Amino acid sequence: MFACPATDDFFRSRIDQMIDLRHPLAVLSSRMPWQELEARVSNLFVRKAHEGVAMPDLDLFGEKPQRQASRSNAGRPRVPLRIMISLLYLKHAFNESDEGVVARWSDTPRWQFFSGQSYYEDRLPCDATTLVKFRKLLGEEGVEELLAQTINVAVELKLIKPQELSRVIVDSTVQAKAIAHPTDSRLLETARIKLVDAAKAVGISLKQTFAKEGAQLSRQAGRYAHARQFKRMRRAIKRQRTIVGRLSREMDRKANVLGQAVRAALDQVLNKANRIAAQSAQRKSVKGQPKLYAWHAPEVDCISKGKARRPYEFGVKVGIASTFKGNLIVGARAFHRNPYDGHTLNEQLEQATILMQDCAPAPDTVFVDLGYRGVDADNPQMRIVHRGKPKRLTALERQQLKRRQAIEPIIGHLKADHRMDRCHLKGEEGDRLHAVLCAAGYNLKWLLRMIAKKGVPFLQVLFLRLKKGTAVRALLTALAWEAGADRLNRHRSVMQRPMLAA
Repeated sequence: MFACPATDDFFRSRIDQMIDLRHPLAVLSSRMPWQELEARVSNLFVRKAHEGVAMPDLDLFGEKPQRQASRSNAGRPRVPLRIMISLLYLKHAFNESDEGVVARWSDTPRWQFFSGQSYYEDRLPCDATTLVKFRKLLGEEGVEELLAQTINVAVELKLIKPQELSRVIVDSTVQAKAIAHPTDSRLLETARIKLVDAAKAVGISLKQTFAKEGAQLSRQAGRYAHARQFKRMRRAIKRQRTIVGRLSREMDRKANVLGQAVRAALDQVLNKANRIAAQSAQRKSVKGQPKLYAWHAPEVDCISKGKARRPYEFGVKVGIASTFKGNLIVGARAFHRNPYDGHTLNEQLEQATILMQDCAPAPDTVFVDLGYRGVDADNPQMRIVHRGKPKRLTALERQQLKRRQAIEPIIGHLKADHRMDRCHLKGEEGDRLHAVLCAAGYNLKWLLRMIAKKGVPFLQVLFLRLKKGTAVRALLTALAWEAGADRLNRHRSVMQRPMLAA
């Protein structure tokens, strides 16, 4: 064991003595507005009143202290806010899961330095489930603040010009949900299993669970579909539908006998099972009643993007807004129920305006594709540029429109490198949080890449000052040597004169 002279701890050395402080992540850790970020999201963690639970009494001096004889049941102390925020940044910047990011944090001193740690800690910063609870507490407002601060840092470090934020490119993509491919056979078998489990949970004894026959029918339907024997496949699916209907009707009869409480507990399960059975009997969905594509994720939509490789995608539509130059994301928002792209433009630009309000005015020009036609009247304050109106575009706008497709590789990187290809978060709120966090992770990686490419202006000034100071010291040293040599020569000439005279 050694003692590090730069630390107060005799047994440990500081992280800044272990890593290269010129690394982009180390540079960015000192330039992120951590205190401002913590102050803006701290109001989301204020204690809230719960239904049926009394809040503590308040007076002019705040909350009255509660004296208790027993020990506190508050649990373990909270993880610092900066560590939790940095874990969300690092998770999506480096494409890690909740379990992977906490494990990698304990092995990477540079990540710990970015999180505000002074000494290396060979332990997990928190449990992986803590990130789940932290995301829920942040909500959509909190994660949008994380995205907004990455935009502010890019402008403050002069990695992008503020005037570049006045022109944006907007496009939409599909954020796929973590579900299995929704075939009728698989959904019916899932409905049968869930019905049996729900009946067992409330104490209903079923005449038959069809466990063996249901698994066999599911296998047969898949094999018949692969062999293109569709009549046999439909026959197997029809039998599965019959089984689900028998189970749901039996549970409905027995739930009415057992009481209102049991009936209320089974309503949601019975409704989902009846929806799956009804939609499997017809090809088109009933008007006003969307299809159910996953038992655990009823918010999933079927979206067709016209791709030959993947005709249909199951998830949620996400709008992405990026700068015209620089490829920095300034907005990301999820839109459920598969709306028309043009109807999402107003909300997308509203979000981008709010996120950029600290460093730039509202954008005034937006470049889009043909999916956003016909919405000029809904956005009168915005100049919408697309190739569907060539006669109304100037020569400069026609030339600039060629850069609209620059957003396509951004969407590709969001899906391949920042976890937008598959959303594992629950519900519609999880879809919205995941879209914004993926954009925040992309921007963090963008900042690291631009710092490594361009450098940070204050580091360049410091380097020039140091270089200038070194040159001045070298010049003074040279002048001192010359002055010393002249003085020595004069002294020698004075000493030699009497000798010559003699």
